[in-house]
Amino acid sequence: MRLSDLIYWVEMSLLSQKLRAGLTIAGFATGMAAVVLLSSIGESLRLFVLQEFTQFGSNIIAITPGKTQTYGFGGILNTVRPLSLADGQYLQTQKHIKYVVPVVMGTAKIKAHNRARYTEVAGVGVMGAKAWKLDIAQGQFLPNDDIQRPRSFAVLGAKLKTELFGNSTALGRYVHVGSQRFQVIGILAEKGQFMGTDLDDMIYIPAAKAMQLFNRESLMELDIFYQPGVKALDLAETIKKQLTRRHGMEDFTIITQDDMLESLDDILLIIKLAGAALGAVSLLVGAVGIATIMTITVSERTSEIGLLRALGLSAPQVRTLFLAEATFLAMVSGLLGYFIVFIALIFSKLAFPALPIDISLSVLIGSIFFSAIIGLLAGIYPALKAAKLPPISALRTE
Repeated sequence: MRLSDLIYWVEMSLLSQKLRAGLTIAGFATGMAAVVLLSSIGESLRLFVLQEFTQFGSNIIAITPGKTQTYGFGGILNTVRPLSLADGQYLQTQKHIKYVVPVVMGTAKIKAHNRARYTEVAGVGVMGAKAWKLDIAQGQFLPNDDIQRPRSFAVLGAKLKTELFGNSTALGRYVHVGSQRFQVIGILAEKGQFMGTDLDDMIYIPAAKAMQLFNRESLMELDIFYQPGVKALDLAETIKKQLTRRHGMEDFTIITQDDMLESLDDILLIIKLAGAALGAVSLLVGAVGIATIMTITVSERTSEIGLLRALGLSAPQVRTLFLAEATFLAMVSGLLGYFIVFIALIFSKLAFPALPIDISLSVLIGSIFFSAIIGLLAGIYPALKAAKLPPISALRTE
């Protein structure tokens, strides 16, 4: 049997059942597209989150107040002691440390003349702009005041400045943050978002003022930015010893960015695999559809199979015909799945431009081969059934 005859037979078989073949192809194509898209979205989401967490650099150690300790009889005691501005000053003098940024975050009402809005307040130190890579559009960042008694200066994000002052000048004017008044000394350039927080819609004030504003005795966090080439674990161990000596006990928690990224990577990898598994279920449903239509086809075309056998086709040749039909269904479904993926990719770029959804060539090539294998597996039983039909019995079937 020539290859052209095989292709012609498959073509005529599918055209004789256009609706049934079309529905089968559509179902399998949707499943294949789901596998490619969910796997790619999961990987893109993983890379996006990791990129977001490293936009301020990768050499960061975070120190938070409190240490969770486990005692006998299954008891858990959470000891929370203040993490002070003095701790930050002390760590700033240590070897290999570039910047120490005290952090106090909260939400407050910001007022300027007849305009007001609730937004995020970031209490930071003088190194905040350099450490967080914030560019100054106008004026300057917070000055190097006495960290315990700083002046009431504020720096506005680009969006917040527009909301409060419009196109007029904001430098030198005053804003009320809660019950406190601050003079605007700087406007930041547009920065964008960080994990859902709009950095352009924030006001930056001295950390000591933020602690007073939110009635806190402790900093929320100390961000340590260290020099490249230094091992994070070694520096974290040194910091732990120094702070333990200052506090008299280990009443704080140190988290390196490597630890955080590793935990995030593990979580996001699970999400990616879960998405691919959901797509695989859809693909399995499509394979069941192919197996179903091929089984029905064998039952409906029993006399045709008998005629083919009577004309001299061997059982292996009949088996090849039906396997080719099943494989062709899967391959066409795969190509249609490519088209669905392409349309979805265009839509995602328009709707979610910040989320990089990139589909690798290996995934596309692998998926089309996987479709062919699924088609073969789905068509094996119907093909074997067709090949085993006795020619005389098949010819008598109407």
